[in-house]
Amino acid sequence: MSAVNANATGPALPVLGSRKPSHRERVAEALRAALIAGELRPGEVYSAPGLAARFGVSATPVREAMLDLAKEGLVDTVPNKGFRVTAVSDRQLDEYTHIRSLIEIPTTVALATTADAVALEALRPVAEEIVTSAAAGDLIAYVEADLRFHLGLLALAGNAHLVEVVRDLRRRSRLYGLTALVEQGRLRASAEEHLEILDALLARDEEAVRGVMTRHLGHVRGLWAARVSEAAARPS
Repeated sequence: MSAVNANATGPALPVLGSRKPSHRERVAEALRAALIAGELRPGEVYSAPGLAARFGVSATPVREAMLDLAKEGLVDTVPNKGFRVTAVSDRQLDEYTHIRSLIEIPTTVALATTADAVALEALRPVAEEIVTSAAAGDLIAYVEADLRFHLGLLALAGNAHLVEVVRDLRRRSRLYGLTALVEQGRLRASAEEHLEILDALLARDEEAVRGVMTRHLGHVRGLWAARVSEAAARPS
């Protein structure tokens, strides 16, 4: 399979402006978000210059960022061509989601009695950013904001190792159904659940938090999901 070049039809990546190699982590996070959202498809080979053209940066930080993703097992290097996005099976996605539910739901519920109200309110702009991104159909911004929101919540529990475990699981997840939800005008409703979570936490209503978190995580293998084989088969 040939690498995707700068002029080929491909995922719409955000223009980040002029960047130096020291911004590789910012570029890497955007690439991870593109992977999670299914904007970069499994089995496809992407060249660093091609991706750099869409980011509006030089190829160097993109190449360095992709090497970081290769170390995480999210892409494989293809000599003289670029990087191939690794596939994730339905079983793997189910296992990731199961582990996340075991960690995220009870941890978030516990915050209803322990989290500082000011700290919770500080996350409202991020929740609103998720809603705005969903309404605009900007899947990369949606995924990035969603990650910041949930990791920000979990950080309030004071367990840094727990946050890193969930960060890794979320990075390995794939939400191939997001594009269809945007086309159907349904993603905004799911995005607004982040505001529901905050409101339930501020109301100190543990059962309400449990209910919305259970529904919210259920979307990962429900509303937000699509079969990996179908995503991989979409034409370039």
